[in-house]
Amino acid sequence: MRQRKVFGDFQTPPGLARKVVSLLSDLIPRPDLVVEPTAGRGSFLEAAIQQWGADVAYEGYELNETHVKSASDRLEPSGAQIYRQDFFEHDWDRCLRRPDFRKVLVLGNPPWVTNSELGRLRADNLPVKTNAAGYSGMDARTGKSNFDIAEWMIERLVEALPEEGSLAVLCKTMTARRVLRSLWRQGRGRRDARLFRFDAKAEFDVSADACLFYATGVATEDRSAQVFETLSLKSGSSRFGYVDNTLVSDMDAYHEYSSLGGGSSPYRWRSGIKHDATQVMEFVRQGDAYANGLGEWVQLEEDFVYPLLKSSDVGNGRTAARKHVLVTQRRTGEDTAKFREAAPRIWEYLTCHASHFDSRASSVYRGQPRFAMFGIGPYSFAPWKVAISGFYDSLRFLLVSPQGGRPVMVDDTCYFLPFDHREEAELVIDLLGSEAARRFLGSLVFPDTKRPVTIDILRRISIDSLARHLHRLDDLRELGGQSVLHFDK
Repeated sequence: MRQRKVFGDFQTPPGLARKVVSLLSDLIPRPDLVVEPTAGRGSFLEAAIQQWGADVAYEGYELNETHVKSASDRLEPSGAQIYRQDFFEHDWDRCLRRPDFRKVLVLGNPPWVTNSELGRLRADNLPVKTNAAGYSGMDARTGKSNFDIAEWMIERLVEALPEEGSLAVLCKTMTARRVLRSLWRQGRGRRDARLFRFDAKAEFDVSADACLFYATGVATEDRSAQVFETLSLKSGSSRFGYVDNTLVSDMDAYHEYSSLGGGSSPYRWRSGIKHDATQVMEFVRQGDAYANGLGEWVQLEEDFVYPLLKSSDVGNGRTAARKHVLVTQRRTGEDTAKFREAAPRIWEYLTCHASHFDSRASSVYRGQPRFAMFGIGPYSFAPWKVAISGFYDSLRFLLVSPQGGRPVMVDDTCYFLPFDHREEAELVIDLLGSEAARRFLGSLVFPDTKRPVTIDILRRISIDSLARHLHRLDDLRELGGQSVLHFDK
């Protein structure tokens, strides 16, 4: 099983390979050469041979020696050539751009595994790691730059395609979008980019939104792709693309409500608090005692313990906090040694459980005080918040009110706007619940991603522009519209 994970070795079912090749026969003329770059046991080559016969050349490349032998034994009698080759060491430009083969079809199923997963498995079949999307600073450090090995491989194959060539590969839908986003950012779009969804659970027993990613070797300035619901040109389709330096899931809705984006506004979305020490930082309260995740009952100075809403609470509309969280700072970088004098019971508790903090892997804690948190600031203590979970694509906003006279915290998978006054928070949540806001934000959300809603998406909408669109800008200004500014200190 470990070997299968390391190499992303999920062999393509023959029935699926035949469906894909049948679809391709409607998209392209008969190819001169079919290349399966990660051939495995050669399911795609076999389906291609059945479709196009002996007048076409067939080549497969595979690292696994057992697969090479299996594919060779089955397919070489039909004229296919199977080579043992490491993908990352092969010259794909030379392989695909040959004068004797103009109409090249690259067909396959690259491994479904990420760089970080391979690193955890301590695998050595890694390409040279690059930050392909150009992330820097905190985005790169917090994992935003992690990418599928398939993403790297597919982009490499697209770059090597001859002008009359085509590529058709199975991958996660998110991987296909990221490949296209990278190409579009660089002005290297491909004509006829299409995604055909299929059921990965049924075919591979993998819980992922997956597709057949198809593109040609013809460069184009068009930055959009068509998405089909099944492996059929007759299925329903939609179009996503790259607009205003943003990946857009619904181009029609985005253009219709584009006036809601950008512009100046005092409202700034914030992330919830991050501590990476759930077992010792989060509690269930009973009376004046708190039970942590280790089953220990402790008493703590209550001035530093706050009600907490988790992502599942916010996403499901639950406003009553079921948990509490120990807040060790009021702003990033604040010295946590203050507890030695200010809250001796908390100090004793923290030092007793210091190993939980010392073992935190995230680089955001490097150079910070020992019991530091992240995503903490004056805005965290705002009495009123309009919050949303990053894990739900329903775009459901929740009005978070104080509990027991204390501001309520949200965790780091949530985002929120902070407010001093309830009336202003209620107006803003009303604006965000409008059809216009849902359509605009929905045009930026891809439901199959791990975190459909991100702070980058939320920051695309201007609350002032939204209020103006809904003819409520005067209401917003009457209520203040500036009360959130002091939270930016």
